[in-house]
Amino acid sequence: MILNDIATHQDVGRLVDHFYTSVADDTLLAPFFSHLNFEEHKPRMIHFWAFVLLDEPGYTTNIFDKHAHMNLSRAALQRWIELFELSARQLFRGDKTEQAILRAKTIAWTFQEKMKME
Repeated sequence: MILNDIATHQDVGRLVDHFYTSVADDTLLAPFFSHLNFEEHKPRMIHFWAFVLLDEPGYTTNIFDKHAHMNLSRAALQRWIELFELSARQLFRGDKTEQAILRAKTIAWTFQEKMKME
């Protein structure tokens, strides 16, 4: 099967759905997100990734500030990256896909630095 690159808002939605389904099923990550109403939060996640990948305007939220209270561990962030990359590669191939993976890794690194993880 030939996989296309991330190109549309619908593609971003597919990635977000797939990724957060895997997060919800993951024994390490699920406890960090169990309080989250995914359907309510989903439009914000799609908006963020569409802003990053498709240059859609209007996203202004500081994602670190919104997630700093979660006290994620280094292992949890590493698992988050693994699941994100796996989700992206299962669904898509191309430059935007690689950009999404790189951005996810950058976000995790930034969180580690700001949370002063050891």
